[in-house]
Amino acid sequence: MVESIGANIGSQNQDIQRASLGQEDFLKILLTQLSYQDPLKPMDNQEFIAQFAQFASLEQTRQSNENLNSLLIMQMGNQALGLLGKAVEVVTESGSVSGEVTSVAFVQGSPLFTVKVGEEQFLTNIALSQIIQVR
Repeated sequence: MVESIGANIGSQNQDIQRASLGQEDFLKILLTQLSYQDPLKPMDNQEFIAQFAQFASLEQTRQSNENLNSLLIMQMGNQALGLLGKAVEVVTESGSVSGEVTSVAFVQGSPLFTVKVGEEQFLTNIALSQIIQVR
C-alpha cells in the first residue's frame, strides 16, 4: 500500500487487484466458449477479434496501473527519506506530539519512522500517515 503524509490508508487497491482477470483466465473463458459453441452457428471471427482486442486493452491498462503503483512506491520512499532531520508533528493515541525524525526503516515496503520528542525520549514505528505537519 502506498501512503502519504496525513493520508488514510485502505485496502481498496488490494481488493481491485484480487478481482481482476489475468491472461490465463481470459484464455480459459475463450476455450470454454469455443468448446460449447453451437456447431451450426460458429463464433464469428469479428466477435473473436473484438474480444481479444478488449482483453489486450485491459491487459495494457493493468500493466499501466502496476507501473503507476511502482512510481508511487518510489515517491513514498523519497518522501520518507526527505523527512530525516525534519521537525514534524505526529498524531498518536494520546494526541499530537512534535519532534524530530531521527531514522526511517522500510518494513514490507512501508516506511516507519523514529521521532525524538524529548531528551532520550523516542516514538518508534510511526507510519507516514501519522505525520500531519512538517516544519
